[in-house]
Amino acid sequence: MKVELDPLDRLAATAFEGYLVRKDLVRKYSRQYPVPTYVVEFLLGRYCASTDDQEIEEGLIIVERQLSDRTVRTGEEELFKARARDKGAIKLIDIVRAKLDAKTDSFVAELPSLAIKDVRIEDSLVKQHERMLTDGFYAEVTLSYDAAIAQEKGGSPFAIDSLRAIQLSKADVLDTLKQSRHDFTTQEWKQLLLRSVGLEPAALSDRAQLVGLVRMVPFVERNYNMVELGPRGTGKSHLFQQISPYAHLISGGKATVAKMFVNNANGQRGLVCQYDVVCFDEISGVSFDQKDGVNILKGYMESGEFSRGKESIRAEGGIVMVGNLDVEVEHQQRVGHLLSPLPPEMRDDTAFMDRIHAYVPGWDFPKLNPNEHFTDHFGLVSDFLSECWSRLRTGSRISVLQGRVNFGGALSGRDITAVNKTVSGLLKLLYPDPEMAVPDEELEEMVRVALEVRRRVKEQQKRVFKSEFRNTHFSYAMGEDGIEKFVSTPELHSDEAIELDPLPPGQVWGISPGGPETGPSLYRLEVTAGKGSGVKILNAPLPPAFRESVRYAEQNLYSRAKELVGDRDPRSHEFSVQLRALDNDRTGTALGLPALMALCSGLLEKSTKGGLIVVGALNLGGSVEPLANAVGIVEVAVEKGADTVLMPVSARKQLFEISDDMATRINIQFYSDTPDALLKALIE
Repeated sequence: MKVELDPLDRLAATAFEGYLVRKDLVRKYSRQYPVPTYVVEFLLGRYCASTDDQEIEEGLIIVERQLSDRTVRTGEEELFKARARDKGAIKLIDIVRAKLDAKTDSFVAELPSLAIKDVRIEDSLVKQHERMLTDGFYAEVTLSYDAAIAQEKGGSPFAIDSLRAIQLSKADVLDTLKQSRHDFTTQEWKQLLLRSVGLEPAALSDRAQLVGLVRMVPFVERNYNMVELGPRGTGKSHLFQQISPYAHLISGGKATVAKMFVNNANGQRGLVCQYDVVCFDEISGVSFDQKDGVNILKGYMESGEFSRGKESIRAEGGIVMVGNLDVEVEHQQRVGHLLSPLPPEMRDDTAFMDRIHAYVPGWDFPKLNPNEHFTDHFGLVSDFLSECWSRLRTGSRISVLQGRVNFGGALSGRDITAVNKTVSGLLKLLYPDPEMAVPDEELEEMVRVALEVRRRVKEQQKRVFKSEFRNTHFSYAMGEDGIEKFVSTPELHSDEAIELDPLPPGQVWGISPGGPETGPSLYRLEVTAGKGSGVKILNAPLPPAFRESVRYAEQNLYSRAKELVGDRDPRSHEFSVQLRALDNDRTGTALGLPALMALCSGLLEKSTKGGLIVVGALNLGGSVEPLANAVGIVEVAVEKGADTVLMPVSARKQLFEISDDMATRINIQFYSDTPDALLKALIE
């Protein structure tokens, strides 16, 4: 079947000649034969790594013949054994597992597809490929049959004469990747990476593409611990089962300490020592065979070490946990927290949660439709890509952040470690050559992603143990003098609800006393400051009452500039103001003080405190007008979810009438004049 090449295909064909494969062919053959995708790609990469249709057709004949001759379908076991007996030896593709037979002091191998458990194998082969002693790996195997041994009592006639692991062994693959990356823009490179794991970026939203990239980080970053929960059918485990021979998937059920870490009986190292990534699928059903299993896992996730017996063992395998959220995210947050699907011994353990570097929002990835989300274009051959990823694990790219990014005070040491590891992983994926310059805007995007996926972990800890994890307002600033920016998690974020996260500079929540028919109403004021002069209101049509509020705010800013904004000159700046009405009243009446706070916040490039609503009307002389309905305003603030309401001190006596319930649900602060209000509104 001929595929129309697009510009990215042609660019990739030039940059990665011999390392590309058509992903629709991979799907076709992986469905036909009982082997993972990367095994099919290994053969397709050997014989069909071309964009020439004729070469692909010729290669497909060979691939099809090899898959047909060397893979064992259910019911064909005896047929393959008979062929080995008749020919003396056959070649097949299978998982190879081995164990030590203490009775004979020798190793014996298992070939699951033939259901043979006593295959003879040389010690030297086992030492070369120790992974066969844990859970095995796919290989091309030469299996021989010795009729003389078959006639001996208890003899094992089958033997593995040689094997070739299905993974790339060329030394210069990473150099090829680094050099060829220079030919792509960052956007093109992201698209090629997604196509290389079988996805079509054109069918995915920007948010889904982001999820796809973060899923790749454990492959390039050592000891990276990640959780992804989301709806069924979104391909959460696909990457860890089908794409790389360096990843191992544990399906729901018992996980043994011996298999995961070390077997005390024979000293054999476990999965975390043998693989780059160990993924627990269907995490809600996973349990350990020993009581201390979760504690060993928790210690390993923290330090990359575990102690069994006398010695302490270091390993580099990352821990990934994927599972299903069976309800909507919003409902899950109402009834519990977003880590509730974890096993009982993990789900409410805040110390265990703290070891998780990233919580990937699986609900932002679509349910995969083969006709829509899978690509028919070219992508990098999986064994080439997975080999490059494995080699990128050495070293860290944190140095790129130094002097360019400063993190806010809400991040603990573990938070910073987690964010650094995520940024380092994304840099390795998108900029495999450390000599390539990383633009500020792209680095900032990676930092925001890293802060979001770590903050999601922190928010769940807060739900379990609120007193210990109170401050989750993650922030950063680009450069020494950069503006502090706050990063929220989208499932907590709403443009129409008061959040405890500070708003960006220039944005303020305000409540207007409204009119007799509408009552107090919530508004959001948004101001941007740039070079120029004057104040421009963007609303059309412009409510006259709001125009008056802004005019009073502007005059107060000019007349009290020294007290409010220090040495910054408001007259040399142009302010753009927009009012967003969130209730019935849209007049914007009596919003002079919120407008002044927004103008000052925008000019000073400082955020107002999270969860804060500012209340107050100004007159031209700079005085604050008395409030007519202070109790009603506080009730609206509580209803909207505010944490604090800032009011003129003249309203204090009215608030004696506020109910006890209201008084306990909100913090009321008073100000005496506009400089005092600004001091109490801005983040220190």
